[in-house]
Amino acid sequence: MNMQPLFLQPVFQDRIWGGTALQDLFGYNIPSDKTGECWAISAHPNGQSIVNKGEWEGKTLSELWENHRELFGHFKSEKFPLLTKILDANDDLSVQVHPNDGYANKHENGEYGKTECWYIIDCKEDAELVFGHNAKSKEEASEMISNGEWSSFLRRIKIKPGDFFYVPSGTIHALCEGTLVLETQQNSDTTYRLYDYERMDEHGDKRELHLKKSLDVTIAPHQEFEKHFSVETQGGSQITKFIQSDYFTVYKWDVTGELNLKQDTCFMLASVIDGEGTIEKDHFSYSLKKGDHFILPYKFNDFSVKGDIQLIASHP
Repeated sequence: MNMQPLFLQPVFQDRIWGGTALQDLFGYNIPSDKTGECWAISAHPNGQSIVNKGEWEGKTLSELWENHRELFGHFKSEKFPLLTKILDANDDLSVQVHPNDGYANKHENGEYGKTECWYIIDCKEDAELVFGHNAKSKEEASEMISNGEWSSFLRRIKIKPGDFFYVPSGTIHALCEGTLVLETQQNSDTTYRLYDYERMDEHGDKRELHLKKSLDVTIAPHQEFEKHFSVETQGGSQITKFIQSDYFTVYKWDVTGELNLKQDTCFMLASVIDGEGTIEKDHFSYSLKKGDHFILPYKFNDFSVKGDIQLIASHP
C-alpha cells in the first residue's frame, strides 16, 4: 500500500466576519477580503479537499474515503469523521451553539452533530471569546434571551496565543474580533445562531436566528471543561496532548531539530501552523511549510519531523 502522506489543497469560504489574515499570515490565495474560513482537511459536501500531489493527485478526500478505505484502516464510519479549519475572525462571529449527533441526525437530514475544539494561533492584545453562559437552568436561559440580557447571560473570557478550548456540542460560544484559530471538529456544517448583534448582511437584512433549536440543544447550567494537558519532551522538541475525547484526540508538535513519532492509529490529520521543515520516513523526505495540511495513512508507522516547525495533529 502507498505510504505517502496525502497533501491536500484547502477550500476557502467567505464570511461576513472574515478578513485577509489567511493571506497575510499563511500566504494563501484567498478569494476576497472577507475570507473567513480555510477548510483545510475536509470531506464535507460544502467544501471538498483535493489531493494536490502524489499518486492520488486530483482526487477528493471523499473519493478516497469511498473507494480506498484501506488508506484509512477501514475505519468504520459512513462519512469521513473529522474536519480541520483555520478561522480568521476579523469581526465578531455570531453567538452560536451546535447539536449533538442524535439531535442533528433527527433534525438536519442525518448530519453529524458538532463537537469541536480551538487552538488559538494568534489574536490581538486583550482578545476574548464567548464561552458558555451564566444561566442556572434552561428556563432561566430562555428568559434571559427573551429579555435581551446578553451582557449578563454570556460568559466572556480573555485569550492569548497558544490557548486551547474544547467546545462540546451544546456549548454556547463565539470567536471575537482579532482572532485566528485552528479548529478540529466533527465533519458537520450545522450551526444554530442564537444572537448576531443585530447585524445586517450584504443585502441589508438581519441574518436568520435559530432560537428554538438553540435552546433545545444548549446545556444548562454551563459545564466547564477541565484541562488536563500532557507533555512529552524529546530534546528541544515536545508533544502536547490537548484532548482525548469520543470524537478526536488532538496534539501539538513543537519541533526544534527533530521529533520522532509513530502513526499507529487508523489515520492522522496534521496542519503546519508555523515554521518549516521535513517529514521523513525510511528513505523518503517531504518538505513542510506553514499552511500545509496532510493526512498520514494507515500503517504509516515510524517517522520523524525535522526543522523548526509547529503542527497541530489529530485523529478520531
